[in-house]
Amino acid sequence: MEPETIFHIIIAILVISFIIDQALDYLNAKHFNDPLPTELQDVFDEDAYKKSQRYKKENARFGFITATVSILATLLFFFLDGFAYVDGLARSFSNNEVRVALIFFAIIMLASDIISTPFSYYSTFVIEEKYGFNKTTPKTFVLDKLKGWFMGAVIGGIILSAIIWCYQSTEKNFWLFAWGIITVFTILMNLFYARFIVPLFNKQTPLEEGSLRKKIERYATKVGFTLDKIYVIDGSKRSTKANAYFSGFGNEKRVTLYDTLIKDLNEEEIVAVLAHEVGHYKRNHIIINLLTTILTTGFTLWLLSLFIGNPLLSEALNVSQPSFHIGLIAFGVLYSPISGITGLVMNYLSRKFEYQADDYAKNTYAAAPLISGLKKLSKNSLSNLTPHPLYVFAHYSHPTLLQRFMNLKRR
Repeated sequence: MEPETIFHIIIAILVISFIIDQALDYLNAKHFNDPLPTELQDVFDEDAYKKSQRYKKENARFGFITATVSILATLLFFFLDGFAYVDGLARSFSNNEVRVALIFFAIIMLASDIISTPFSYYSTFVIEEKYGFNKTTPKTFVLDKLKGWFMGAVIGGIILSAIIWCYQSTEKNFWLFAWGIITVFTILMNLFYARFIVPLFNKQTPLEEGSLRKKIERYATKVGFTLDKIYVIDGSKRSTKANAYFSGFGNEKRVTLYDTLIKDLNEEEIVAVLAHEVGHYKRNHIIINLLTTILTTGFTLWLLSLFIGNPLLSEALNVSQPSFHIGLIAFGVLYSPISGITGLVMNYLSRKFEYQADDYAKNTYAAAPLISGLKKLSKNSLSNLTPHPLYVFAHYSHPTLLQRFMNLKRR
């Protein structure tokens, strides 16, 4: 196969992916004005529903602009041999392949972030502000960016350096060592993310003593679940939208409740939401997701090992000196159809897990408070209650509110 053919395949993948995404967005937008299902009539009053429609439409328009700018910038970068230019720039600083790769990706990521930051700023301080969601200050926005860059540089730099070193040392068998490195990192992140990463961005405090904690502890005792780590996170620092999540396993398992969740829901609804999170743990969803991620990563790295040494990948991007980092860029695009299919499977699995967690909460606590809690959360975030089925299939990791309602009402 000629380098030009590979280049054209890469461009075709990028363009087709953009077209598919926009087609799905268009289909979804056609349903924005659909009447609310009978079962969800109580979520919005007339004024709130009109507000939710305006919010959806504005986000859809902005999403189209953002995606269009992104694809045009990406295509220009490919056609103008941007990767060759950045590779040459990185090599002007060092001859060491590891350092060249780190400089190369630092330039790419920084340039990408510079382009995307104005859009992120507009989304946060114009759209989210307009609809009453934003609580982020400009200072927090900037600090989040700086912390994100720092985390990416440290963690990404260490992992990338280790993988390239493995490649240089073992060549085709590098994927086994890389798989081991990423697996260890993934497990550590699952264990200690809430303990070490979250505090860099948010304040976490143990849930104070009181009736809510007693109800949670009573429920945990009832279902035989050891839960001594219940934390409240200051989600209101950035947004009025609420959430709750379960993280870790073994002695590191913990439940984190957003302070906005505690503000928006009553105690029965909060315990029902927590019962849902406990259901994820009891049904081993965290372990299954972890194992699935590890296996998928192993497959991807094995496939990468078959192609990364082929100079055609670098030549396709008009880079004369073959290298791991240029090959990785080309492979990443060529692999994206496979990762897209994997994403569909993972979303399907995630939706099944959500049903199972809802069933667990219904059977061990009650369906009614979970339903009312989900409705409140949907109302307060102006959620889309009438999405297109294809859009749900492609993008949703959770069932729709109507689907969850029907499942919870089922005996």
